[in-house]
Amino acid sequence: MSLTNRTSLLHLSDTHFGTEQAPVVAALEQLVREQAPGLAVLSGDITQRATRSQFAAARAFVDRLGIARWVVVPGNHDIPLFNLAARAFNPYGRYRAAFGADLAPEADTDDWLVLSHKTTRRYRHENGELSPAQIEQTAQRLHEAMRRRPQQLRIVVVHQPISVPDAADAKNLLHGARAAAAAWSEAGADLVLGGHIHLPCVLPLHARGHGEGRMWAVQAGTAVSSRVRYGTANSVNILRPGEAQGDRSCTVERWDFDTAAARFRLAHTERLLLARAP
Repeated sequence: MSLTNRTSLLHLSDTHFGTEQAPVVAALEQLVREQAPGLAVLSGDITQRATRSQFAAARAFVDRLGIARWVVVPGNHDIPLFNLAARAFNPYGRYRAAFGADLAPEADTDDWLVLSHKTTRRYRHENGELSPAQIEQTAQRLHEAMRRRPQQLRIVVVHQPISVPDAADAKNLLHGARAAAAAWSEAGADLVLGGHIHLPCVLPLHARGHGEGRMWAVQAGTAVSSRVRYGTANSVNILRPGEAQGDRSCTVERWDFDTAAARFRLAHTERLLLARAP
């Protein structure tokens, strides 16, 4: 595959349609036209209150971006909060109507393997969870992928974070996060993408005692919502695979919304070294 044709990946999260800001939406559409990513991940909290109109607005936005392939997972805000009957008996009905029946979609390309999990639970208001079965299933897929395409970058997508930068956010950690990190690291995962806390960051899981392999947590901020965290801007990530043949690395670019210019600007770039292919 030609290096000039390597595919970039747009990672956005927590769009919270129902609280979206029109200038930010327009600016993100412009950024996508300029950067032309071939793959996108939307890591949950697509809507604010899981209404049909909010899901319709989110679906229309995704369609306007014109990105060829998507991996979209529901967040806790994508389950009805006040409609108790829907929450109990059909919590993902509106999500499925807008984004399809698969609650854990995948993408498998020359550059990327993207696996995902539904980490929300109808019996939890905010916190997420990974079951032992989910953890093991993904570990097996990662093992297979590492043997089949060792140069491919291997990603797992969740909504709630697998790691957080500050103790103040520890209450938002996924239940099962430590077990998942250990299993997926050993199985060859490179990145775990998430959202939920509206705080963009890149964390070296291998330096935090989460498994033996070289694995990173990449969190996205809120893409277009007015629900920005204090001191942060609306932001998205663009991920790019290593530039050299055989280079197992990934560059993470954080693009922040510049209010004065009404556009997204490159705010930070970090090159992540990944485990060498076996």
